[in-house]
Amino acid sequence: MSAVSVTLSSRTIDSHDAPGCTGWTSLADLGPGNSGVIVDLCDSADPATARRLFDLGFAPGTSIEVLRRAPMADPVVYRVAGYEIALRRAQARCIQVSITV
Repeated sequence: MSAVSVTLSSRTIDSHDAPGCTGWTSLADLGPGNSGVIVDLCDSADPATARRLFDLGFAPGTSIEVLRRAPMADPVVYRVAGYEIALRRAQARCIQVSITV
């Protein structure tokens, strides 16, 4: 089994592993300027979607920052793994983050 498959099978990290983090929330609930650490990919996402998010850098333990929202609030631009990517809010709801202070 590949390292990616092992990481995807767990899909979560202990929130205590991320220094300076407080409560969990959905990535879709964070506003522009907020940041956090990804702690979980929801189990309800189909495996192909979870794998694609993981390949794009949305892996447990990764820092993420909300940059801006489109005028109608969808999609939202995030900075993850050193680059910017836009996700729909429905996709962002499948990613749980621990908010950093």
